[in-house]
Amino acid sequence: MLVLERLRSDHADAIFSFEVENRAYFTSTISDRGDAYFEHFAENHRASLAEQESGACSYYVLVDENHVVLGRFNLYELKDGTAEVGYRVGEHVAGRGVATDALRALCSIATTELSLRTLTARTRDENVASQRVLEKCGFAVVESTEVAGRPGRLYRLALVPTHN
Repeated sequence: MLVLERLRSDHADAIFSFEVENRAYFTSTISDRGDAYFEHFAENHRASLAEQESGACSYYVLVDENHVVLGRFNLYELKDGTAEVGYRVGEHVAGRGVATDALRALCSIATTELSLRTLTARTRDENVASQRVLEKCGFAVVESTEVAGRPGRLYRLALVPTHN
């Protein structure tokens, strides 16, 4: 069973392994994090936890039953009921619906736990797999944009509030 867990300090080693193992794969469709990210990973992880604690972002890892990280799903720039979505899944689970299921779970968290109303996401034009995931989750293209200096698309999703 796969579970989306809010980022914690004890995720550091598993996330580092995930990022190292998938670096070349990620670089094929999204920007490389660069050597400095890996050289200063522990500091970056602590900074992410602090940023999450401040309420500016909300970070999640998708883990399997052995607590192996299979993906990362993040909400950035939480402000005025909106956030930007970012995600990545490992190469060995890509194309199996894992990203779609986890993004749906993230959208639910955004609505029920964080009371967000709108999510946005950006993809490079060549990242067709990510575009399919966004569209399956109800996101729609709203305009062309630039992603890391390359042509891309901006997506938006209006969240439907749930009433308990």
